[in-house]
Amino acid sequence: MQDLFDLSGKVAVAIGGNGVLGGEIAKAFAEYGAKVAIVGRNMEKAEEVTKEIEANGGTAKSFQADVSDLATVENAAKEIEEWAGGWDIILNAPGMNSPTPFFDLKPEEWDQIMDVNLRGVVFATQIFAKRMVEQERKGSIINISSVSSTTPLSKVFTYSASKASMNNVTQFLAREFAPNGIRVNAIIPGFFPAEQNRKILSEDRVAQIMNHTPMDRFGEPEELKGAAIYLASDKASGFVTGSFLRVDGGFGSMTI
Repeated sequence: MQDLFDLSGKVAVAIGGNGVLGGEIAKAFAEYGAKVAIVGRNMEKAEEVTKEIEANGGTAKSFQADVSDLATVENAAKEIEEWAGGWDIILNAPGMNSPTPFFDLKPEEWDQIMDVNLRGVVFATQIFAKRMVEQERKGSIINISSVSSTTPLSKVFTYSASKASMNNVTQFLAREFAPNGIRVNAIIPGFFPAEQNRKILSEDRVAQIMNHTPMDRFGEPEELKGAAIYLASDKASGFVTGSFLRVDGGFGSMTI
């Protein structure tokens, strides 16, 4: 059974691996044997994740890139290829959120969030997946979506729209890359203590979330590890593509 989830010999690129959720998933890749490239805008946080992986006996290296600036992503891809020779797993975990009410939303804020959550992820995937195809490396692309992707959440209009679009992108690319042996899936997390949603978690908001979450608690970042390892492993999920794996404490199954 252990062999089913073994990632030894694999190289994982964790875009947004310097964040709370992306970092936990990156550490999980390393725990299961993958060599991990931590890609993020904040190098201080990326180095923290890298050092933790190395302290636990894993192999990792930090690379600076901002998905809203594709030239930096191109540069990171070249550096990762020099370091590891290629990659088998891509995690797309960058994220930006805002509670701006709809009538107060400015085009600049819409563009900024979409640049990170959608445009940046799409074109970063284009950069990394193209090289996988050229090298004939089968593998897995894992997108981090959101419960707001299927039913929009109040107060996070732009974020919800970006994640709904990401679900569509996930399914499109699953079909696009299937002939190359590259699987594309998304994890739909519920409410986790990630940086981008803390600023909208008022006492009333927390109560609303708990009333809609059968497990009556927030998720812990490490609870995403199992889903990510499953989707990363060709042996465990080799026939799984274009799917959405919920890790949401039942949020998606609840109405009123």
